[in-house]
Amino acid sequence: MKFLLVATLALLLHDIHAQTTINRDPEIAEMVKEVSADSLQSYIKTMVAFKTRSTVSSTTDNKTGIGAARNWVLAKFNQFAAASGGRLTAIVDTTTYMADGNRVKNNINLGNTVATLKGTDPNDPRVFIISGHLDSRRTDVLDGVGEAPGANDDGSGCAAVLECARIMSRHSFPATIIFVTVSGEEQGLLGASYMAKKAKAANWDIGAVLNNDIIGSNNSSQTNIINNTQVRVFSEGLPAYELDRQAKTIRQLGMENDGKSRQLARYVKETGERYVDNLQVMMIYRPDRFLRGGDHIPYLDNGYTAVRITEMNENFNHQHQDVRTDKGIVYGDLPEFMDFEYLRKNTALNLANLANLAKAPGMPGTVRVEVRNLTNSTQLSWKAPLHGRTKGYYVLMRETISPYWQKKFYTTATEIELPYSKDNYFFAVQSVSEDGNESLPATPVPGR
Repeated sequence: MKFLLVATLALLLHDIHAQTTINRDPEIAEMVKEVSADSLQSYIKTMVAFKTRSTVSSTTDNKTGIGAARNWVLAKFNQFAAASGGRLTAIVDTTTYMADGNRVKNNINLGNTVATLKGTDPNDPRVFIISGHLDSRRTDVLDGVGEAPGANDDGSGCAAVLECARIMSRHSFPATIIFVTVSGEEQGLLGASYMAKKAKAANWDIGAVLNNDIIGSNNSSQTNIINNTQVRVFSEGLPAYELDRQAKTIRQLGMENDGKSRQLARYVKETGERYVDNLQVMMIYRPDRFLRGGDHIPYLDNGYTAVRITEMNENFNHQHQDVRTDKGIVYGDLPEFMDFEYLRKNTALNLANLANLAKAPGMPGTVRVEVRNLTNSTQLSWKAPLHGRTKGYYVLMRETISPYWQKKFYTTATEIELPYSKDNYFFAVQSVSEDGNESLPATPVPGR
């Protein structure tokens, strides 16, 4: 009996060990370790010191307003560029936005601060974007003079962008990474719309957009929940872009939950939890919070793959509020209401995903599922990706009711037959690099 007990315990310990083994790319793991809560706090402190970063504030004052803030971000990007071997370049991309009679009463100089870390593969046109919005606001969105610190909304997202640029600029990636702090979010997603339309017109090959908006506070108003171990990722189900053209196929194949942005959300969860300890990524099946929007929406509207990353519990006492004390409650978006360790984890989540995507090959091409015969097995085939070096492929599988991929099958071939019915499961295929970095999943279409 004692021998059986010991043997059973040994088997249990073996199973536990097998289940908790996580394969991490050593280079990405080291970059994640470099993410610093102190650096993030210093970025926030400087952004708050501009008094206001309202899009309708001054663009010419050297100390106060959106102009001074975006010039400071540009200076930080250029500082990081010095260690990039010439691969990181930065600009303030400006345009004149005409008064619209709504949230912009006078013509403004609208500017996004953009840093581009050029990919090392000249034949790889893929671009991956991390974004936060630099502008802040008071209760009155038209007030461009009064104090609007914007520490968390969205100093936190911009701090994540800066920290990722600081660390990643010292590394090389086959694909290109763009770090951007946009303006005009609070005025109606103006900066993101400008950039997304520009990308569409220039035919940028954007693989994914990670929009970070309000990622640095661990507690909520009203419910008083305190939690720095969960973060939300919002993703659209049915695509905003050309839905009419795609609707028949989506309905016929039951793919309402398998759009490109939903696949990116699954990827963010799996990759983020692989590299960042004590952080659970909660997938929210909405494009954004209830009846609200963010800077990823213009990318979705232009056919790109994008998600929004946001803290788990928002505190509305510190969002879109003038700084004041009322009945003993302090209102306003101030740094003292942030959790910089939580912001560190959420920044690391972004970095791990950006690095994994940019190191991975392109997605497999023309993934097809064989439908000539009625079978209880599933035969898949695909083509090698157009870009990047591929060691092999993961074939992913999950039950139709599962939000996450449940099984992975590795192969070096470009076809596979699995003893699982396509009637009962969803499938997708990822390309895998020599270092084990996976592409986004490509879902199959019927083929003969």
